[in-house]
Amino acid sequence: MQSPHLTLINLALEEDAAFNDLTSLATIAEGALGTARITAKANGILSGLTIARDVFARVDASIVCDWKFADADKVSEGDLVCELNGPLRSLLAAERTALNFLQHLSGIATATHLYVEVIKDTQCKIADTRKTTPGLRLLEKQAVLHGGGINHRVNLQGGMLIKENHIEACGSITDAVNACFSLERAVWVEVECETMDEVAEAVTVCPDIILLDNMTPEQVSRARSIIPTSILLEASGNITLTNAHAYAETGIDRIAIGAITHSSPALDLSMRITGSRAS
Repeated sequence: MQSPHLTLINLALEEDAAFNDLTSLATIAEGALGTARITAKANGILSGLTIARDVFARVDASIVCDWKFADADKVSEGDLVCELNGPLRSLLAAERTALNFLQHLSGIATATHLYVEVIKDTQCKIADTRKTTPGLRLLEKQAVLHGGGINHRVNLQGGMLIKENHIEACGSITDAVNACFSLERAVWVEVECETMDEVAEAVTVCPDIILLDNMTPEQVSRARSIIPTSILLEASGNITLTNAHAYAETGIDRIAIGAITHSSPALDLSMRITGSRAS
């Protein structure tokens, strides 16, 4: 079956000149076969196994991948993640591209999981944003799911999020919300509020969601007290692992964290050749 990410895989392999690996051409005999192992060098949550598998298959369909874990699984330092068998040149040609996807996406899943764990005793959810790597959004948002988070809108047609620039252009929160409702599209309408006066105005026009931007936990708690539960309440801006629980326990429904996709460190994984033989 053709990978749904074939265009992305081809672009990444072309960028790496994977089919012209001069070092392997010089040092590895044509037709030599081998075994490799991908191991975890740190604790984390896996994501990206499918695209990593598809990278190996795109380089050489004869490579056999024996994955010991699945996406969303926890791994510990030292765990064997995958054992691979196939032509040595092909294994090494695919190695970096496969690991780039796997490490990056697992890093996002791991970062998401850390936030989810911090607020697990509340009803609040951790959501992503559109602050993603161009071309990788769907994979990165899938990684958020693997880490236990939820997805916000995937793109600009997935929902109407009224921010300060829209409010400025339209004239007021009231005018902007009414304009969105008048468009008669089957998507939710969300409005961003930066002050309590804006929250009070937003409540009068009943958007589906109110986003509290850069407010303190105390301000969020006050906002929650005047916003009916029929309106979903979200907070974002300057929320970290250290203070996330303080926000979650105010009674908000979700916290949006842009950093989980735009700033998460890669999960440390490595691939080593463990054996070779002639064809």
